[in-house]
Amino acid sequence: MTPEQQARFRVLKTLEEHPDYSQRELAAAIGLSLGRTNYVLRALMEKGLVKMGKFLRSDQKLVKTAYLLTPEGVKERMRLTQGYIERKQTEYELLKAELEALRAEIPNASQQPRR
Repeated sequence: MTPEQQARFRVLKTLEEHPDYSQRELAAAIGLSLGRTNYVLRALMEKGLVKMGKFLRSDQKLVKTAYLLTPEGVKERMRLTQGYIERKQTEYELLKAELEALRAEIPNASQQPRR
């Protein structure tokens, strides 16, 4: 997963859970700068994966903006999630093999003369 895909994944995942987040709150939640978050969010909106909704109070004053995933946005998040899971599974298998190899060295290390 490229850094760009990771950023899109984190934005889509977070917005799905918290559509009412402001861009500043979203940036803090995903660990990106506000400018980078704005860039990623605008790109997702241009692709039709996220849409912006504005909610009004009863006196017709703007209260909050929400970023909602479109059906295409949900599909993209699922696709990115699958890629994320596959990458993490591969990392897990490699780490597990490395740990097993290191554990196998421990008995041999105790037989080495100490310096």
